[in-house]
Amino acid sequence: MSAKYYTQFRLRDGSYPERNEFSGVVEVSRPMDHGSDMTQIKEELTRNFDFQQSALQLLSWSRLH
Repeated sequence: MSAKYYTQFRLRDGSYPERNEFSGVVEVSRPMDHGSDMTQIKEELTRNFDFQQSALQLLSWSRLH
């Protein structure tokens, strides 16, 4: 069962020097427990937007119902 999360994240690399904060919906393969590792959301973001996971700073996330 997949789950959708509204995310807000920042890129910490030179590709986006002025506008480096983004938001949007990410769908992951299964719901995450409260307080679980956000690795799955980061993996989806980096895979979809083709940047390094080390450049991503996840600011907030909230599950959509």
